[in-house]
Amino acid sequence: QVPLVESGGDSVQTGGSLTLSCTPSRWTWSNYCQAWFHQAPGKERQGVANICSDGTKNYADSVKGRFTISRDNVKNILFLQMNSLNSDDTGVYYCATGASGVEFWDDMGEYVDWGQGTQVTVSS
Repeated sequence: QVPLVESGGDSVQTGGSLTLSCTPSRWTWSNYCQAWFHQAPGKERQGVANICSDGTKNYADSVKGRFTISRDNVKNILFLQMNSLNSDDTGVYYCATGASGVEFWDDMGEYVDWGQGTQVTVSS
């Protein structure tokens, strides 16, 4: 059973918007920190945003003002609203969850379960 399942990836034009979703099979979102990571073609996976149970949110500089991370604690769904997309946003997006609070939000090692990713392609 895959611990986390992402959806919402698609092909869009520059300037477009997408909303990614992530649902867990064995976690309760509200108890921990979750994050979205992005892996561009040929590059390492990097943190995009995270959200924790105390309401703290962190964003990579490259997405501040364009992306919003949120969580529905009732439906147990994690979201990433992405606006003003550009070609640099192309790649696979992964959601991840930590077993407890995280110290370095964009460190992959802080998260214990991952999804299989959803592809986002932005073209002009």
